[in-house]
Amino acid sequence: MKFFIAGGTGFIGSHLINALGKGEYAARCLVRTEERALVCKKADFEVAVGDITDRESLRGKIEGCDIAVHLVGIIEEKGGMTFEKVHIEGTKNLIDEAKKANIKHIFYQSALGASLNSPAKYHKTKAEAEEIVKESGISYTIFRPSLVVGKGDGFTEKLKELINLGPFVLVPGSGNAKFQPIYVEDWVKCFMEVFSDASRITHYASRIYEFGGIEHLTYNEIIIQIMEAMNVNKPLVHLPLGAVKISLPLSTITKSIGNLFGKKMPSATKEQLMLLQSDNICDKDSVKKIFGFTPMPFGDAVKLFITDSN
Repeated sequence: MKFFIAGGTGFIGSHLINALGKGEYAARCLVRTEERALVCKKADFEVAVGDITDRESLRGKIEGCDIAVHLVGIIEEKGGMTFEKVHIEGTKNLIDEAKKANIKHIFYQSALGASLNSPAKYHKTKAEAEEIVKESGISYTIFRPSLVVGKGDGFTEKLKELINLGPFVLVPGSGNAKFQPIYVEDWVKCFMEVFSDASRITHYASRIYEFGGIEHLTYNEIIIQIMEAMNVNKPLVHLPLGAVKISLPLSTITKSIGNLFGKKMPSATKEQLMLLQSDNICDKDSVKKIFGFTPMPFGDAVKLFITDSN
């Protein structure tokens, strides 16, 4: 059984590669440049240079593999890397090549909240990518996790920057939207449960799995637990959402000013603000029911990786 992994150098992908590298697995990692291939080479996996948004760069790269693992995704549009280009066009390109390579199974990393009717382009394009996978004619498994956190995750890093900015922590809106963070190493356990052997893959085939951690935590509670892990105690100051949206065009200027004073200013988009205002939760026992184990509480997990990253 040989994996073809797109997105192996990203946050979740790098943790997965490390786990696969400790077992008797064969894999080929798609990387945009040789310089980004270190985590794959350390695991003694093959490396193929290419980009799922560039159809020509994928030609022949999946040949000889059995399972395609699609972890590529963005949470923020930058330049030409739009949600449509990465989530939709990229998925089409990967699926087309997977068909040519006679791939037996496809894994797709989607997101809790993915819906064709979602007002958020992130969730809408994730759902459209799911449809491409489901209509491919190839056996598939789709994960829809809530917020995945761990060493190197962008969400926690931005909150750390926000906490370090000044004597208080600014929160857009009420901060009462609920999330269900799951530790990345527990996400890896879920993946390994599915792909531990051929019979397990068949058991989990052609289904979508929604899951998250064992707690429903508000955005406020997440910030407070991160501060506790950082040994920081600052008050939360809530800003009217309308005022925050109006100030977004000035974010580039304020970021530059912050850099002058040695303060890293976290960026935000209207899309991200929208996602912060809506609950992103499912059954608290979802991991136990689907994969047979209980994931780590957020407070315990964050102490591990915040300490490790400081």
